[in-house]
Amino acid sequence: MPYLLGLDIGTTSTIGIVIDAEGNSLGVESRPVTLHSDHPNWSEEDPAQWWENVGAICRALLAKTGIAAKDIAAVGVTGMLPTVILLDEAGRPLRRSIQQNDARAVKELGAFAAGMNEADFLALSGVGYSQQLVGPKLMWLRAHEPQHFARARHVVGASDFITSCLTGTIQVEHNWALESGFVELATGRYHPALVGLAGIDSSLLAPIRKSHDVVGEVTAAAAAHTGLVAGTPVVAGCADHVASAFVCGASRNGDLVLKFGGAGDILLSSDKPVADRRLFLDYHIVPGLYFPNGCMASSGSFLNWVIANWGGGAREQAKVAGLSAHQYLDRETLSVPADSAVLFLPYFLGEKTPLMDPHARGTLVGLGLNHDIRHVWRAALEGVVFGFRHHVETFHELGLATTRVFAADGGAASDLWLQIAADALDLPVTRVDRHPGSSLGAAFVAGIGIGAIKDWSAIATYVSPGRTFQPDPQRHRQLDHKYRLWRDLYGRLKNFYPLLGGD
Repeated sequence: MPYLLGLDIGTTSTIGIVIDAEGNSLGVESRPVTLHSDHPNWSEEDPAQWWENVGAICRALLAKTGIAAKDIAAVGVTGMLPTVILLDEAGRPLRRSIQQNDARAVKELGAFAAGMNEADFLALSGVGYSQQLVGPKLMWLRAHEPQHFARARHVVGASDFITSCLTGTIQVEHNWALESGFVELATGRYHPALVGLAGIDSSLLAPIRKSHDVVGEVTAAAAAHTGLVAGTPVVAGCADHVASAFVCGASRNGDLVLKFGGAGDILLSSDKPVADRRLFLDYHIVPGLYFPNGCMASSGSFLNWVIANWGGGAREQAKVAGLSAHQYLDRETLSVPADSAVLFLPYFLGEKTPLMDPHARGTLVGLGLNHDIRHVWRAALEGVVFGFRHHVETFHELGLATTRVFAADGGAASDLWLQIAADALDLPVTRVDRHPGSSLGAAFVAGIGIGAIKDWSAIATYVSPGRTFQPDPQRHRQLDHKYRLWRDLYGRLKNFYPLLGGD
């Protein structure tokens, strides 16, 4: 039986999985990733750490499952996008990655946008002007780190970098290309007018490949690092949020996926592309479908920040109780009512969709001496969910319906968080069980690429719906009121944030 390996290069961790071709997940391993934010609105990671993690994970998975390396039939990689990694002539990173949620290139975004009316840009590319675009970040690198930019020969994303480490080939999967802002939506090819906005040489941009395209084989050097067998096929891979939504079963109009990861993703399955400046647009894993979607720059990483900086006591109590700090705070916060008068804007790295505001900041409002870490924790959970609801309202404004709602990724393990989501959205929210995340999608795509899996619908055999959280009418009314205040709070502060400046 062929076995398939999937790797997920995520914001907070690197994850690997081994599956077979008949619906079984055989082993999962993960390693943590360090996020660097040396200046306000900066977000960087070290690609070398990702590669070290991949080596450790592959060896651990082979040992844990007892599967021989020669029986791994194919490898697929998924990752956050559009991360920016500059590679030199030998394919080595010239500096740390600039993450997709990095918001440093504000001035460059203005210069980039001055070259084309946004309506024309949106119609041509399918995406709007935002801090996520690759062009402004390359312009920032050219202006501020000319020594690195001069040596750059290629720019790729996170999963593309690991794929290149495995195979020695350089390419980008089609969703990185689409979200970069350099691709014409109608043709799926780089467009000279879009590339020209950044003033870069088009040779920097790697060839575009579809997710299930086989792009190379594991090299001898990669085999020595990972324990895999040289010659193992590797596919182009996929975007992490797209892979995760696909695994959830979002395959028909109105299927909505909430991805509770380091960044908060929200995707709506659609049979037509919908371009709006407040949203992103991706290709679905399944050919012919699309995922209009959004991404909150900070969700799980925002909660981790709360625990790291304010949760010292909670961490100690959690150890005594045999729980993680997240689990302990969830348990203690159950006693805090939904109408608690504390609001938290989770804009710790500016905000991407639907605000597209790099100046936005994390803001906590309403604290009194009667409050403690429990009230802050609930407000943080609500702040992320309110961000999800903001996206749902945007979808509805575009005439898109939401029917089924699925919750996935690490944060979806929180019963409290999913109940808040159901109450705030006033929709049932179903947790997807047996869902190890985007790595499963990457492994499945590898199976499709080599023909070991014949039908896209077979993904349903790997997962199953879990508990469904039903909305409570009273809590919905309370959270609906808080949501209106939460939206108004940003509106009142929007023009204030840019005045804050740097540190």
